[in-house]
Amino acid sequence: MTPHRIVALPGDGIGPEVTAAALEVLDRVGEFDVEERTIGGASIDAHGTPLTDETLEACRAADAVLLGAVGGPRWESTDPHAPRPEQGLLGLRKGLGLFANLRPVRPSPALLDASPLRRERIEGTDLLVVRELTGGIYFGDRGRDAGGGAYDTCVYSVLEVERIAEVAFRLARRRVTSVDKANVLETSRLWRETVERYAGDRRRGARGEDADPREDPIALEHMLVDNAAMQLVARPRDFDVILTENMFGDILSDEAAMLTGSIGMLPSASLGAPAAHGVFEPVHGSAPDIAGTGAANPLAAIGSVAMMLRHGLGRPEEAGAVERAVDAALVDGLRTRDLGGEATTREATEAVLARL
Repeated sequence: MTPHRIVALPGDGIGPEVTAAALEVLDRVGEFDVEERTIGGASIDAHGTPLTDETLEACRAADAVLLGAVGGPRWESTDPHAPRPEQGLLGLRKGLGLFANLRPVRPSPALLDASPLRRERIEGTDLLVVRELTGGIYFGDRGRDAGGGAYDTCVYSVLEVERIAEVAFRLARRRVTSVDKANVLETSRLWRETVERYAGDRRRGARGEDADPREDPIALEHMLVDNAAMQLVARPRDFDVILTENMFGDILSDEAAMLTGSIGMLPSASLGAPAAHGVFEPVHGSAPDIAGTGAANPLAAIGSVAMMLRHGLGRPEEAGAVERAVDAALVDGLRTRDLGGEATTREATEAVLARL
C-alpha cells in the first residue's frame, strides 16, 4: 500500500516543537510520506508571503495537512498592506475549501482538577464545537474610510449555513445547539432561519412529511452567543454539538478549551467536501514567549494527529490508540507546565510514545 502523503506546516513560535512531537507519534503508528513546508511568519521571512502558491499546491496534492501554529509579535503591523502570518492560515482554509472546523472538548478524567471550574461542574463533559470557517466577518469586505473610521462586513449565504448545519447534525448524538445573535444581527437571523429549515427538511426527508419533530433523535435548540458563553461554564456537560458561525466559534471554542485545564490540550480538524483534504492543528497559538524553552505542551498537536487519522485518513484504530496513550500518560501523572507540572515537551512526547 502506498503511504499516505502528509504535508507538515510547523509555522511559528512553538509550532515547530509541537509539530515535531506529533510527527514522532505519527511515525510510531504507521508509515507515512511527510513533506515539510513553511507557512505564516516563517514563510514571510523566507518568501515574502505567508502562503506560497507552491505550498498550497503541495497541500492540495496531499492526503492531509498537519499544522503547528502561526503568528508572533515580530510580524505584527498596523499597515493594512503588510503581510500577516494569519493570512496564510485563512488562505489555506480558503484554498482547500475547508468550511467546517471541529473542536472536541472532552476533559481527561485525570485532569478534572486542573480546570479552573469545579470537578463536579465539568465531569462528564463531551462536546464538539462545529465552527463555520470560510464566511462571516473574517472574510467580508473591510477597510478604512476618509473620515478615519474602519469597517468589517459580516456576510453569510444560505448555502454556507446549510452545509455547516449538515456537518453538525451528522456528528451530533442527541442535540445541536445553534449559536447566533439573532436579536441584533441580520446575518444571525438568516443563520437561524436556515438552520431551522434545514432541520425540518432533514426530519421530513428521514421520516416523511407528517413526522413529529419531537420524534427526531437529534434535537435542535437556538441560543444567543452571550448566553452560550455563560452556559459553557455553568453547565458544559449539557452540550452535545455547538454549531456556530466563524467569529463566535473562534471565541467560544477557546473558552471551552479551558474546561480541559489548558488550551494546550485541544486539537482541531478543518474539513470540507468529502473529497477534500483536511487540515489538523492544535487550537493554541504560537506562544512566542516560551518558544525554544522546551516547555510547550505537545498533547494538542498529538491529539490533532489522532483527529487526522480518524477524520482525514480513515484509520480509527490508530486514532484510538493515540488517544488512549495520551489518557494513560495523564493518568500516570504526566503534567506539563501549563497543567501545573514540570514535564518538558520532550518528556511529554516520550510519555505518550511509551504507552503506544
